[in-house]
Amino acid sequence: MTERLVDVLLPLGLDTPYSYAVPDGLMLAPGDLVHVPLGSRGMVGCVWALRGDATGVNTAKLKSVKAKLDHIPLPEELRRLVDWIADYTLAPRGMVLRMALRHDESPGPTRERVGVRATGRTPERMTAARTRLLAFLADGFVRGKGEAAREAGVSPSVVDGLVDDGALETLVLPPEPAAYPPDASYAVPELSPEQAGAAQALRAAVEARDFSVHLLDGVTGSGKTEVYFEAVAQAIMEGRQSLILLPEIALTQAFMDRFTRRFGVKPAEWHSGVSTKRRARVLRGVASGEVSVVAGARSALFLPFRDLGLTIVDEEHDPAYKQDDGVAYHARDMAVVRARLAKAPIVLASATPSIETEVNARRGRYKRLALPERFGGAKVPGLSPIDLRREGPPRGRWIAPRLEAEITDTLAAGGQALLFLNRRGYAPLTMCRACGHRMRCPSCSAWLVEHRFRRRLACHHCGYQAPIPDTCPACNAKDSLIPCGPGVERLQEEVQTLFPAARSLVLSSDLSGGVERMRAELDAVAKGEVDIIVGTQLVAKGHNFPGLALVGVVDADVGLGHGDPRAAERTFQLVHQVAGRAGRGSTEGRGFIQTHMPEHPVMKALMLGDRAAFYESEIASREEAHLPPFGRMASLIVSASEAHAAEGHARRLAASAPLHADVRVLGPAEAPLALLRGRHRWRLLVRSPRAFDLSAYLRRWRESAPKPTGNVRVAIDVDPLSFL
Repeated sequence: MTERLVDVLLPLGLDTPYSYAVPDGLMLAPGDLVHVPLGSRGMVGCVWALRGDATGVNTAKLKSVKAKLDHIPLPEELRRLVDWIADYTLAPRGMVLRMALRHDESPGPTRERVGVRATGRTPERMTAARTRLLAFLADGFVRGKGEAAREAGVSPSVVDGLVDDGALETLVLPPEPAAYPPDASYAVPELSPEQAGAAQALRAAVEARDFSVHLLDGVTGSGKTEVYFEAVAQAIMEGRQSLILLPEIALTQAFMDRFTRRFGVKPAEWHSGVSTKRRARVLRGVASGEVSVVAGARSALFLPFRDLGLTIVDEEHDPAYKQDDGVAYHARDMAVVRARLAKAPIVLASATPSIETEVNARRGRYKRLALPERFGGAKVPGLSPIDLRREGPPRGRWIAPRLEAEITDTLAAGGQALLFLNRRGYAPLTMCRACGHRMRCPSCSAWLVEHRFRRRLACHHCGYQAPIPDTCPACNAKDSLIPCGPGVERLQEEVQTLFPAARSLVLSSDLSGGVERMRAELDAVAKGEVDIIVGTQLVAKGHNFPGLALVGVVDADVGLGHGDPRAAERTFQLVHQVAGRAGRGSTEGRGFIQTHMPEHPVMKALMLGDRAAFYESEIASREEAHLPPFGRMASLIVSASEAHAAEGHARRLAASAPLHADVRVLGPAEAPLALLRGRHRWRLLVRSPRAFDLSAYLRRWRESAPKPTGNVRVAIDVDPLSFL
């Protein structure tokens, strides 16, 4: 009998599948997960292709597939996405596959769910707790034991006691679904004319069942979420699935609440904060079609949807969608690719679209749906400059007198104030006033950031931490270490000094307590339990604070002047989004920008509220410099534990670059962050025209370049966002 072969892709740093023989009687198809031998160990891989018979192949050297696994196979659409990402990013195909494999996530043994229902019998003994529980269950519906106790405000022992008395009976409940089916007609909102027009266009796109890209371009507070929910409702009515990508886990709770108000139930969640068992249930529900809506982080892009009918990328401009470690890819761009493979529409939503998305909309590649006004007639807050050169704060302070006075007036009127500073910790630098020594990370070319709340010095690049020393490590001077510059913790300290009666809170992603604490704090702000919020860029990510009346940007210049070609775009987006948190309720919002450069084009556009002028200026400068999206760019980072090894390989790599009239190779030069996690880093930048196939050029270069030796590594990032 002729031997059959299959190509199996393994989740390793390999670009090509390995061939294996298929035992007699084992039926395999592309996408199946199999257990195969690799050297002296076994691995789980994915059948990538069937090769038919083994004609012309030396089968004596072939190993056989050990078993077909009872796991969800990878659908063709997802396998094509893996191939596309690998081809475009030059990442090993096996490493891209690893992001899609979920075989290690198992729901575990199914636990029997027990519910209770009232029998109508009166217990021999009545207490206040028993009375509350029986009143709650008087409708005759079955509820889980835990739910019944929680909703009635009693302990589980009260439930058990009433079961023993015969007043309640137990029943076995069906397994809990990954997510309950949402109701498209549950709470249909009343939309403004602009919202209704945009919603109708999105519903039509879902009905068309074809690939299209819509930019939902609305000012902060214009109700973009309510609009794209109508597209989700259309997909639900057609029995198709929707994927909603969010840039930040901390956003999910507020989003879930809004989704529940519209559809009656929560969508399925997918991010690192979800338990393994629940993720396994979501995975199976997505593959079977039981789960109709998933909201999650960028990793949700690799779920095996049975019938993906709609994709939404909320806050599409957010840099959190870019993954820099491992496989370097942009989830927004890959979501567009997946939508095209699925022949389904995708919606990119933002108040400050990325330059790439804006240019695509101007050129007609994307269809723009504009929401130019806030819902309900609320006004977008204006931004007033505070020139720190003329009216700056006293020495050792960071809040200018005019901003202090405005905050005082806001608090007196019962409003909330937000102070934005995009620096975590207490101070970005700790220095010895005796000898000038600066506390530096031992593994990175970066200063250690003081976190006074935790009494630690920390590196924000590699995670190194150390206690704050009592003496200078260089000169041994005692109590000589002083903080330089402000972080959000130091800013809160100043707030407590200036406004001792105000309730203040720091919102920063690196405070202890994780996602649950963050959600509780955001909820407290929304309820008006905080007077002054001091926050990093986390506060710019789509939160709704109804009582927020004033926003003060403490240092608007912090992101400018670092040689980053995207610095102007990021600063504009960040400040614009932060200012957009104010004035969403009944109170009119105001914003103030503390800056040393009020004449900078970005600052002028922000203060005039002239978004169009900023985009015109930034797009023109990008086009003149042939920067993305008018040119292609890739970054090559050569790293090694020894500086000379990194530099030497970087220079040999540059010398081996294929000559091409359309390609310009810049460098090598030390990366701005020259030492990271103990590895020395050198960088090359590659630029080409937009129409040039840069990925193919890089592939040819890599094939002909000298191979890295020792612990030298070369990381390629096509379309980089970070230039560190």
